[in-house]
Amino acid sequence: MRPPQVGFCRQQRRCSFFTLTLVKSSFQILGPSWGTTLVQNCRFLVTGGAGFIGSELVRHLAALGASVRVVDNLVNGRRENLEGVLGNNVELTVTDIRDRASMSSLLRDVDVVFHLACLGVRHSIHSPIENEEVNATATLRLLEISRQKGVKRFVYTSTSEVYGLVTTAPVAEEHPTWPMTIYGASKLAGEAHTRAFWHEFHFPTVVLRPFNAYGPRCHHEGDSGEVIPRFMLRCLAGRPMVIFGDGKQTRDFTFVSDTAAGIIAAGLSDRTVGQTVNLGSGTETEIGQLATMIAQTLGRPDTEITYAERRPGDVVRLQCDTSKAKTLLGFQTTVSLRDGLIRLRDWYASRETSAAELLKQEVLLNWKFPVPTGHP
Repeated sequence: MRPPQVGFCRQQRRCSFFTLTLVKSSFQILGPSWGTTLVQNCRFLVTGGAGFIGSELVRHLAALGASVRVVDNLVNGRRENLEGVLGNNVELTVTDIRDRASMSSLLRDVDVVFHLACLGVRHSIHSPIENEEVNATATLRLLEISRQKGVKRFVYTSTSEVYGLVTTAPVAEEHPTWPMTIYGASKLAGEAHTRAFWHEFHFPTVVLRPFNAYGPRCHHEGDSGEVIPRFMLRCLAGRPMVIFGDGKQTRDFTFVSDTAAGIIAAGLSDRTVGQTVNLGSGTETEIGQLATMIAQTLGRPDTEITYAERRPGDVVRLQCDTSKAKTLLGFQTTVSLRDGLIRLRDWYASRETSAAELLKQEVLLNWKFPVPTGHP
């Protein structure tokens, strides 16, 4: 680890207050392997760093003055998601995490790996083998290369989808994992590999289970499209919001800046090494209620809501038990769902591309067949 340098406070003003609070709190509980080293004196590698959550994480790290290597094949990520942060201490390498030689080179002199690269839940329905290769096998290989290169911390970003058939709510980390999709199963395999490297090799790892994130740069397109951006863009464009199933299914929605702050804090704290930790708001929202809330937020309460066939493998209920994150990190979300929807609305309003134009990238039944991906 490189020695601490002065200047951390100069960078703090560009990052959210909650990120700073969590990171400073993390510094107070870092163990002897980290001492008082500040985040800007670490070299980070973020896989999937041009994606939705990944790019938010990179922005927070950059705001704190960290040196960041971003790895993304731009299948689901976009170069434009990193606009304004590339250069200086942030560099993007366009490559696939399955490329062993490339990853071996990129992991030299890296202190912390934040591993977010994956293929999503709808992708797993039409392309299960590739989904497993990226989410599970590539994670195992990345762990081994990281250990060989002397990485000091490996943070695996999993998903609440690993819980699958939920029997109680809120869902604590000890809840049985019964994933109902290949995506959930492949992410659970990645978790198991990550935990095994801690227990078998004493390689410092952390497993995080974020619940449903949303916010600026969220996915509306192709087989990555998520419910909040799709509802919002359809409402803005004067088109019906489509609910799959009866709308009674629930999710725990977390604004992306809160998710990124939690990932950073968990990744830097010795208290989380070898642990599996939920990251969510603790608030449960029905999808039908969400549609109504979005229509009200946009000032279009009369927007039509239609219903379609239930998606295969769709989880019925998700609500995060936040107790462990609060105990270990003092983590709690700062942006309510209503405020987050307003922020996302304002972000869409600031873009040059209209909602109608963005919806041309939507595939409504995006789990039924392979969807062309990639961005120039």
